[in-house]
Amino acid sequence: MKVAIVHDWLVNYGGAETWVEYMLRLYPDADIFTLVYDKKKMGSRFSGCTVYTSSIQKIPFATKIYTKLLKFMPKAFESFDFSGYDLVLCSSSCCAKGVITPPSVPHIAYIHSPMRYAWDLFFDYRKRSGFLTRFFMDRWIPALRQWDYISSQRIDAVVANSHYIAHRIKKFWNIDARVIYCPVNTERFFPDDTVQPEDFYVAFSRLVAYKRVDLAISACKKLGRKLVVIGSGSEMDHLKKLAGTDKNISFTGRASDETVRSYLQRCRALIFCAEEDLGLTPLEAQACGRPVVAFKKGGSLETVIDGKTGVLFERQETDSVAEAILRLESLEQQGAFEKNSIVRHAQSFSIETALSQFKDTVEEIQRKFSAQHH
Repeated sequence: MKVAIVHDWLVNYGGAETWVEYMLRLYPDADIFTLVYDKKKMGSRFSGCTVYTSSIQKIPFATKIYTKLLKFMPKAFESFDFSGYDLVLCSSSCCAKGVITPPSVPHIAYIHSPMRYAWDLFFDYRKRSGFLTRFFMDRWIPALRQWDYISSQRIDAVVANSHYIAHRIKKFWNIDARVIYCPVNTERFFPDDTVQPEDFYVAFSRLVAYKRVDLAISACKKLGRKLVVIGSGSEMDHLKKLAGTDKNISFTGRASDETVRSYLQRCRALIFCAEEDLGLTPLEAQACGRPVVAFKKGGSLETVIDGKTGVLFERQETDSVAEAILRLESLEQQGAFEKNSIVRHAQSFSIETALSQFKDTVEEIQRKFSAQHH
């Protein structure tokens, strides 16, 4: 069986790229199709695979400026030819799910999110953009919305990474998606019984605006708590300026799996302020046995049990985060966070469970196709 896996782009390694790796466990000989591919940034992760890139790869500095080329992405993905394949699997939060497959080839899309900047976060992105970006957003986005809806209707089975995303898929595409949680990698994240929790918090994510790492910094500054910020991104300078000369706030930059795991195993808790589609970072912290302070919206409602595996805060505001930290510390003194039960909760989002559910979905769709085309 010849399988194609389509992914938006391979330029940074995050939760969505992890899902591509998991699909390759089921279909190790699959070819990968993607908009642009930065071999250096991705390291050896997909070096054993055949990776096909779009015409956009030929543009100078494409792997750096690809987000500015949104208008050209639909055509780029529609240009891929899948006539020689038996199965097409997509991993998409942008345009990858818009590929065109022959009528006899099942197309199953795992959706991390419908395009945020085209739909519910359009006004948020617009507000934070400069004049030129706003000018092009106003001209391009209406047509992109139409294409996004139309292309969603070509998919044979839509799978969402959380109930939160399934709800958004229903709202914007009017499709009932099945839910298969994107799993936590317990091979990379696990507890260490030889270490005791230390008196510091962790904020671990790409340093981009919507992750709201600024709230973790301002709340820890307000309370005089130690915070280790792990990750890199466009907000790094802004966040360092916000931390100022505060000795309690430190930045590691991009860190290895071993370093991240060590911080998560030893921290008092992870502080997670983003409204995420699912958000793997809170699960990674819980897999290491540590509780989470998380925003009470989006995927965190499905991954964090308030009062048992962490604490949820109501508003994306410094005071709300600070109150949650104090509540966590109070519950901690009462022995509310039992390490083994936190780990067990994270392990219920296992790779085995997710892949077994996904394989069942693929086989069910293949059976339907086989019955229709014979």
